[in-house]
Amino acid sequence: MRQFKALFLVMLTSLLMVGYGQSAHGAVVNVDDMVMGNPKAKITVVEYASASCPHCAVFAINVFPAFKAKYIDTGQVKYVFREVLTEPVQLAAAGFILARCTGKQNYFKTLDGVFHAQQEVYETKSLRDPLLKVAKSAGLTEDQFMACLTDKAALASLNARVERIAKAGDFDSTPTFFINGQKLIGEHSLADLDAAIAAAKKSGKAKK
Repeated sequence: MRQFKALFLVMLTSLLMVGYGQSAHGAVVNVDDMVMGNPKAKITVVEYASASCPHCAVFAINVFPAFKAKYIDTGQVKYVFREVLTEPVQLAAAGFILARCTGKQNYFKTLDGVFHAQQEVYETKSLRDPLLKVAKSAGLTEDQFMACLTDKAALASLNARVERIAKAGDFDSTPTFFINGQKLIGEHSLADLDAAIAAAKKSGKAKK
């Protein structure tokens, strides 16, 4: 698990050309949270994750598709994703800014592309080429990609979200999940989430 850090970032322009350097948890959804699923679902799953966290990538690639099909697509779960910055923060920030730049309707698809590109970023020590491929697959041109990642307003918004989450969040590593307020720390299997969701349904615990 990657230790959480709330950091204020420098602009990413030069980092794209070189290698990188080394709230509440339930029913109330912030206007800038990214959300999937039935807004009236009795189960709310909140995930705190980072685009640069390898454990988050493993969950996103290997577990989330089945979780989504079983619970989100069937209307049983409202899923709330909250952005956290972990080292290397340049990758985490670029990934989140890029995902938001492609639009709310494409956010999760683009973020999935970032998670799939994560290993290439680590192997090549380059942000630009792997993320540019993700951007192009989302329909952005190279110029739009560069404009997106050097957008001061987008960076300021990310900083504000991270600071707010850092102050409100009852967690210190990624990924961390809250299932109707009950905490699960670290990378978890679908069976783990099945058990937590079943327990939440049985208890009828109100969303925190």
